[in-house]
Amino acid sequence: MFPELNNLLNTAPDRAEQGKLTLLCDAKTDGSFLVHHFLSFYLKANCKVCFVALIQSFSHYNIVGQKLGVSLTAARERGQLVFLEGLKSSVDVFFRTQEKPHPLEFLRKATAEDLRPLYEFVKEAVKPVDSGEAAWRYPVLLLDDLSVLLGLGVGPVAILDFVQYCRATVCCQLKGNMVALVHDNGDTEDEDSDVLLNGLSHQSHLILRAEGLATGFCRDVHGQLSILWRRPPQPTAQREQSLTYQYKIQDKSVSFFARGLSPAIL
Repeated sequence: MFPELNNLLNTAPDRAEQGKLTLLCDAKTDGSFLVHHFLSFYLKANCKVCFVALIQSFSHYNIVGQKLGVSLTAARERGQLVFLEGLKSSVDVFFRTQEKPHPLEFLRKATAEDLRPLYEFVKEAVKPVDSGEAAWRYPVLLLDDLSVLLGLGVGPVAILDFVQYCRATVCCQLKGNMVALVHDNGDTEDEDSDVLLNGLSHQSHLILRAEGLATGFCRDVHGQLSILWRRPPQPTAQREQSLTYQYKIQDKSVSFFARGLSPAIL
């Protein structure tokens, strides 16, 4: 995880809020560093993590996780991490012989609108463990990334229904958290992408939006991060609070600074 980002969000693994949905959005840049942050954050928080990874392999996340001080292999072996590797599992969908429904069963359907098997996988992964096993603090569901489902033919309404069912189970029933990444391709004619992004934004408590610089590539400033609290934890606070920072991604960390105040240009 990135300590500077924790400071901006005023949180830490030992005092993270519960029952929240965090939306990660990237536009004209790669926002995957945010996914790696929250994955390592919740593993260090001793939470039970269900990670639906539709964009990268397990080894990719594991390599980055080791740089951030966590071992996904060890977490999976001790039962803390349940990992659905979409790239690998998609092959199993077509060549499997077992009768049990596959989480990505929709890939075999003529109309890819039924995400119930994927929800059942999540529901089983986050359910409380028996007393004889390790006791985790609370469950966390990570989704990387939901835009892939649009590309696979799933409609935005079906995806939003899936997220709503997961929220009801993870956030409301089990008092856990959800983190989901979605891309904003900036195409105003892409109605499905707009519906998905707007629907997720409406459900979210916190939105982190990573954007590329309007001026193009810069060696010392990699992008801009907007932080929007749609439902602040303080009852007396305004309904929405927002902050904007620029950032530079390094090998094992990310540096944040106010716009135009990069150490490299001062």
